[in-house]
Amino acid sequence: MQNTPQIVVAREAGACYGVNRALDLVREAAEGEGGPIHTLGPLIHNPTVVAELESKGVGVVESPEEVSGGTIVLRTHGVPPAEEKSAREAADRVLDATCPFVLRAHKAAERLDAEGYQVIVFGEAGHPEVLGTLGHAREPLVIEDPSQLEGVEVGRKVGVVVQTTQSRARLRELVCALLGRADEVRVIDTICEATSLRQAAAAELAGRADVMVVIGGRNSANTCRLAQICGESCARVHHIEVAGELEASNFEGAETIGVTAGASTPQAQIDEVCERICELSGGELAPEGER
Repeated sequence: MQNTPQIVVAREAGACYGVNRALDLVREAAEGEGGPIHTLGPLIHNPTVVAELESKGVGVVESPEEVSGGTIVLRTHGVPPAEEKSAREAADRVLDATCPFVLRAHKAAERLDAEGYQVIVFGEAGHPEVLGTLGHAREPLVIEDPSQLEGVEVGRKVGVVVQTTQSRARLRELVCALLGRADEVRVIDTICEATSLRQAAAAELAGRADVMVVIGGRNSANTCRLAQICGESCARVHHIEVAGELEASNFEGAETIGVTAGASTPQAQIDEVCERICELSGGELAPEGER
């Protein structure tokens, strides 16, 4: 007879400080008065939360030119300086919801550029956070993978800033690839500590789970990385955005079901998914002290 499945939530999972701060800022603004509110791009990479904000009257625009008056909110991922300037010209009020850790990356890029370093931004080309950071240096280079350095000329002095959701293991690979190609390599580690803690907790849990459920937007870089990390030690990984995506067959034969969530996933979503897993698997949520 099979034991009752245990549903274990990773020690570190879900919405980080920067996301909670941004949500509080926007919800407070939505409850007040003062005209329409728009976020410049999705506030966070969580379609469920973005839809919830829209139901409260918070729309999404892709450029400041779409707005005349009202309030523009700068997304958690940050925006380039030129875009922020346009937002301040177009709106009556601008609320800056940029994550403080992203702002650290902006300031690091500015400092390295001012000190004569060729700035390399290690991150995903085209990601909003990376685009925002690029705007803080004159001729920055984006590197997604160390292998891209082959055939690329780098300066004598190279300064590296990092997308906050990257892993330190991959950063070490980049630094090793740069050594010997530049006279000086300076690295400012702008990886968010919350990201590192979530990755480590997810890896530990995936190593002992039969099934892993990763909750978060499919457009979320940090959630996708969590799913990738879990897949390295667990053969059955399900990356979902909402609880309704899960089916009973996902948990057949599982004794330990692990749950983790990206930094843009509020606790309410995690709770909803855990309830759904309990219903489908017949399992029970492990006490917090046993996680």
